[in-house]
Amino acid sequence: MADFLLELRSEEIPARMQARARNDLARLFAECTAEAGLTTGPIEAFSSPRRLVLIARDVADATEASREEVKGPRTSAPPQALDGFLRKTGLSRDQLEERDGVYFAAIERAGRSAAEILGESIKRIVAEFPWPKSMRWGDGSLRWVRPLHGIVAILGEEIVPVEIDGIISGATTAGHRFHHPGAITVGGAPDYVEKLRACHVIVDQEERERIIREGAAAAAAEAGLQLLEDEGLVVENAGLTEWPVPLLGRFDDDYLDVPREVIVLTMRTNQKYFACTDPGGLIAPAFVCVANVAAKDGGAAIVEGNKRVLAARLADARFFWEQDLKILLEEQAKKLGGIVFHEKLGTIADKVERLAKLARWLVENGVIKADPIQVERAARLAKADLVTGMVGEFPELQGIIGGYLAAAQGEPRPVADAIRDHYKPVGQGDDVPTAPVSIAVALADKLDTIAAFFSIDAKPTGSKDPFALRRAAISSIELVVRNGLRLGLTQALRGGLANCAGQAADSSAAHRLDRTADEMGDFFADRLKVQQREAGVRHDLIDAVFALGGEDDLVRLLARVNALQNFVETKDGADLLTAYKRAANILKKENWTGGVMSSPLAQGIPQTGEEDPLVLVDDPIVGEAVAEMSSGEAGAELPQEKALISALDAAEPRAAAAIDAEDFTASMAALASLRSPIDDFFDHVTVNDSDPAKREHRLNLLMRFRDAVNRVADFSRIEG
Repeated sequence: MADFLLELRSEEIPARMQARARNDLARLFAECTAEAGLTTGPIEAFSSPRRLVLIARDVADATEASREEVKGPRTSAPPQALDGFLRKTGLSRDQLEERDGVYFAAIERAGRSAAEILGESIKRIVAEFPWPKSMRWGDGSLRWVRPLHGIVAILGEEIVPVEIDGIISGATTAGHRFHHPGAITVGGAPDYVEKLRACHVIVDQEERERIIREGAAAAAAEAGLQLLEDEGLVVENAGLTEWPVPLLGRFDDDYLDVPREVIVLTMRTNQKYFACTDPGGLIAPAFVCVANVAAKDGGAAIVEGNKRVLAARLADARFFWEQDLKILLEEQAKKLGGIVFHEKLGTIADKVERLAKLARWLVENGVIKADPIQVERAARLAKADLVTGMVGEFPELQGIIGGYLAAAQGEPRPVADAIRDHYKPVGQGDDVPTAPVSIAVALADKLDTIAAFFSIDAKPTGSKDPFALRRAAISSIELVVRNGLRLGLTQALRGGLANCAGQAADSSAAHRLDRTADEMGDFFADRLKVQQREAGVRHDLIDAVFALGGEDDLVRLLARVNALQNFVETKDGADLLTAYKRAANILKKENWTGGVMSSPLAQGIPQTGEEDPLVLVDDPIVGEAVAEMSSGEAGAELPQEKALISALDAAEPRAAAAIDAEDFTASMAALASLRSPIDDFFDHVTVNDSDPAKREHRLNLLMRFRDAVNRVADFSRIEG
């Protein structure tokens, strides 16, 4: 066994492609060797701007000879089937064996050397490599991300011979472009990493990341500052350098009057610099750049050059900012009528109109306690920054720039904050707005987007969600749940649909609105399951509560679900669920829909006293008989029946009162009191008695038990 080294050296590989390229290189190599039957040990893949590297440990010297028997078509099959089988196996007709009317082929494979297999694997890897973008050069027969310059392929101490488009493998590579531009010879996998390090190339991207992360933080700390952490920028700079050297520079503090996010984004996007903050957390007039060379002057010239480039970028940003400040957001908003939101949904101005109506409705209906005037003002200005020069230059700052402009132009702080935050939360882990005006505008924006695209039947399908409606739904749920909003989701969704389509003027339009509202409700239910699954809540419990129908208050629904999950995970809950399923199965098997119910409460019929004239009789004996009949004990003979009836009489009103008070833990506790009586009932009572009256009474009693449990949740939807 020996270690194998493969280096594919090219011109600069884009940093964003390197992580995937490492994975693809290891995957393709493993597939090629596995198909050829060549065993290997652990596989490592590395990358730098100019090379992809793979080191495979403990590669076998060769594959063993093997014999494989392949079953073919029946002897009675058409000639075409036999011809296809012969082509597949590479055998002739007389080399096949016939057994029981079926052809079999015995394929002998001779052992092959590892070098031969590795040479073929390298050709296949280069030919099939799945670069997101690639290019041709020369005669155009080879495609690679950038022109390929060299191949190092060494097994143990021997070169693996391979030629690709005139490039012949060898043991020669190149060091750092500036520090060691000449050719260097490597002996194989054992000395490759250290020999390149001696030539100022750090092959391991994780090591380069660590140098950048720690070096940038140290450079900032030495200047009394703190680095603004950005792991994505660490990875990107590691993909741009082979010998990273973090350097701190400064810029003119006059540029600090530009919004913080603009400064940070200018550094990050255009120059790949890290920003710094002062001890108070404010943005500092300093940056950390990552050089790809250890300069003799300590990097002073590099820093100066980067400072000049950054100054030009910041000057451009300040120009856009100052120009945008001159135009009131209210004037900018008038331009939104010229920007199409969607061809079937009108302009962004139309969306703003819907947004303002829905946001104000949330306030006026008591869902959110906020100043309705401020809410409508924020909604009407929320999209105005889309036509500013700053957002044109930095689209990712939409909303943020609007918030800064609103504050600078004298809008109330709640309005400015709502403009800034109305896109939030954008994704998992993003901040959720908590200020009332911000909540109203953010929630209305997302509900309107979902309603708008559902109204034109542009809802997500499969893996396709071009308008990010799933994310909008998850964000809406986060806003509602995190802020404890008591929102009737159905009514809000119908309001959003009505805003998009206008009030339904005929029965067919009303029917379409109803159907679309139902689809949106199902869509939110699915998103809620996804969101809660990530929070550790079982989807079947959400189904069990949704199955009750009419529950669209997400705060109340999740409170019920959480109480249910806590309950079913206890012994009482698990035992009650078992008893419930047993009762439900008996009722289903008997196709029992109920005879004379033993309890008015189970029927849900309000009792006024006018239904039963005997309620007015003062005779104690008659009164006791009536009470006995109403409790269901008239048909009960066994003590276990009476005990269950008594338990239901006590538990049903307690559970109902607890549900009305939204104390779902107490409602579960009321149900828990049924566990022992129902277990005793099943242990001692024969439900399908030969006496029809007893059978009817006991089935009705089971139905009453089932219905009592189902008032809390549909236990038939619960797994287990």
